[in-house]
Amino acid sequence: MATEAVASHIDSAKHDAVKEYYGKTLSKTEDLATNSCITGKAPPAYIREILKLIHPTTLAKYYGCGLCLPDYDLTGAHVLDLGCGAGRDVYIASTLVGPTGRVVGVDMTQEQLDSAREQQAYHAGTFGYQNTEFVQGYLEKLAEIPELQLGSFDLIISNCVLNLCTDKQAVLKACYDLLKPGGELYFSDVYANRRVPEVLQKDELLWGECLSGALYWNDFVRMSQRAGFCDPRLVEDVPITIGNKKVLQIFDDAGQGLLRFSSATYRLMKVEELEQDSEDYGQAVMYKGSIPRAPSAWRLDKHHVLETGRIMSVCGNTWRMIKANQRLAPHFYFFGSFDCHFGLKNKRNGGLSFDAIAAPATGS
Repeated sequence: MATEAVASHIDSAKHDAVKEYYGKTLSKTEDLATNSCITGKAPPAYIREILKLIHPTTLAKYYGCGLCLPDYDLTGAHVLDLGCGAGRDVYIASTLVGPTGRVVGVDMTQEQLDSAREQQAYHAGTFGYQNTEFVQGYLEKLAEIPELQLGSFDLIISNCVLNLCTDKQAVLKACYDLLKPGGELYFSDVYANRRVPEVLQKDELLWGECLSGALYWNDFVRMSQRAGFCDPRLVEDVPITIGNKKVLQIFDDAGQGLLRFSSATYRLMKVEELEQDSEDYGQAVMYKGSIPRAPSAWRLDKHHVLETGRIMSVCGNTWRMIKANQRLAPHFYFFGSFDCHFGLKNKRNGGLSFDAIAAPATGS
């Protein structure tokens, strides 16, 4: 894979600690010390049905904080899962893309990949086809993985892994390069209401629990924009409460008891024409109600629920996002052009709120 040179920094000590934590310390979900790497809400019904088909060992080794699969038809799609672990999300995606699709999982931890590969034959027999591949590599060095080709993926997913990366900017830039035009990075991760100090980033337990590597959400927005994803869209977010007394004491001892964390799902679309603000061109879209499992309305993000049959005024970015995605565009009518600019439609509102009801790390 050839791509623009990006200086990627790998902190070997942190990587070794993560490998040890997820390869040897943890053997199942229940071994986690906090709930930061545990999905906070039940998945939708169609995902629950798929989970019944997944091998129990794969389910037991799941560490994730959200549902990182967009809700539209993925038949035939090429999907990349970053930090795939034992492969739960890879196998869910396998059923959604079908026999004409392809799902590649990348992880740096050998024990996790061994577990994922051990269940390939089981899932191929259950699904009736084999469309998965597991590759070892560092997410900071995606450009060096020969199995990954530029512009070859419709969708990149990741579940609570970006926070574990030591060069998050390099990961985001590589994702942009790997996506097809109109494709998207759709992923869940942990974010903080302020920048986590270095003293906490050095704590191996906090790093392994996906807390001390969490990005301040506004830094994440800026990183995404520098990588080429000009308009990150927040899909949903859930406050994380931490009940482990040992972990809480570490925060308090560092004078950081008011650090707050949230599990959030973002979608970042590769559309070159996107602007950094919501500009108004007098455009509108109307949802046809034809996306599977969404007959009444379809949610683009936290602030855009598109109701069937209703003409909805949208900014130029929203219009372009839907239009550029070949899996979404057929389900919408598009009105207007870019001939006349009416100024700013609304201020950017894509970050996490961290409302007063969101509990701080100490739970106080």
